[in-house]
Amino acid sequence: MDASDLALVLIPLLAVAAPLLARGVRPVVRVPIIVFELVLGILVGPAVLGWVEPGPLLDKLSDFGLAALFFVAGSEIDFRAVSGKPLARASLGWILSVAAGIALGFLLAPGEGMVVIGIALSSTALGTLMPILRDAREMDTPFGKAISVIGAVGEFLPLIAISIFLSTRATPIAAAVLLGFVILAGLAVLLARRIPPGRLHGLVRATLHTSEQFAVRFVLLLIAALVGLSVMLDLDMLLGAFVAGAIWRILMARAPKKDAEVVESKIEAIAFGFLVPIFFLSTGVALDLQALVTSPAALWLVPVFLIAMLVIRGAAAQVSAPTGASIRDRAALGFLAATGLPIIVAVAAIGVDQHMIDSGMGAALVGAGMLSVLIYPLVGITLRGERSRITGPKPADERIQGEL
Repeated sequence: MDASDLALVLIPLLAVAAPLLARGVRPVVRVPIIVFELVLGILVGPAVLGWVEPGPLLDKLSDFGLAALFFVAGSEIDFRAVSGKPLARASLGWILSVAAGIALGFLLAPGEGMVVIGIALSSTALGTLMPILRDAREMDTPFGKAISVIGAVGEFLPLIAISIFLSTRATPIAAAVLLGFVILAGLAVLLARRIPPGRLHGLVRATLHTSEQFAVRFVLLLIAALVGLSVMLDLDMLLGAFVAGAIWRILMARAPKKDAEVVESKIEAIAFGFLVPIFFLSTGVALDLQALVTSPAALWLVPVFLIAMLVIRGAAAQVSAPTGASIRDRAALGFLAATGLPIIVAVAAIGVDQHMIDSGMGAALVGAGMLSVLIYPLVGITLRGERSRITGPKPADERIQGEL
């Protein structure tokens, strides 16, 4: 059995092991499942045991997982809630973040490399934080909404920056192409708002529990179409996935609540039960530890980038802190806002491929991103405290379901 065949067995095995490990340690400490997926990927990858090697199949599935992660992030955003002042504050925070990141990048990698570092350090992993916030029952709280808008801006604006400043095209041409994509996406959003909901929702409802599964097939087509359009236009594919999620949310906004919840459950099952774990496991497998271990300069950059993410994003997040937030809540907001990985993986790969940064610095950025996912959500949720202490006891029926 070669490495690719072994990966087909080990990756599903590790995907099952991760939630078991997360639940096993939960009575002692609440560790996000992503932590175990990353660590298990490193363990079986070339850096440790060498049982799984990066390959074309794993890379493609990982890309699908990353696209699914950004689709879910886009579909989770309530645009009415993030518009106006919350959006303006979060955007201001991002501008401050990217400016500070570029300033640090100028010291470490003058030239194009400083843009790579600036974009990487200005990101927030909304797709990574969403399941953590959902598990902590924070999605509908002012704290959770603040994280959502910070994360939405911290994923969308870096994607825009990548498409303009890290494109293989000249910056004016890249901006024009991006504008064309935005126009097409705007037309798609307008069309989604104007489509009569009755026929579409009727078809969704009629196939919810049949082999036709129209809603799921339509979502996959929507992702493929917008990701494909992004790739054709030489934009980052994650931009297309993010916009696809936003369009899907608009399409389902007027659907009956029960039907929308069933469709959402099916999509989450595909994303978080299949594709997203492959992305995080593959990220662990592909981490170039050798580039870090053999380069002292790259190795010390890991804690530098990790601390910089907390200082840069954590400080900028305070602009979006809810009114009356306590010091603990502000600290928790900073740690969660400093959590970044998907954008960092993407921008580091682009930087290395285009020789803007060397492989050691790219590995240091990814390593810092991985550590931020390992550490910052755990610290943030711990500082925030259990939701039951804030909202009171769960209703009796919810407690029974939780126990089951």
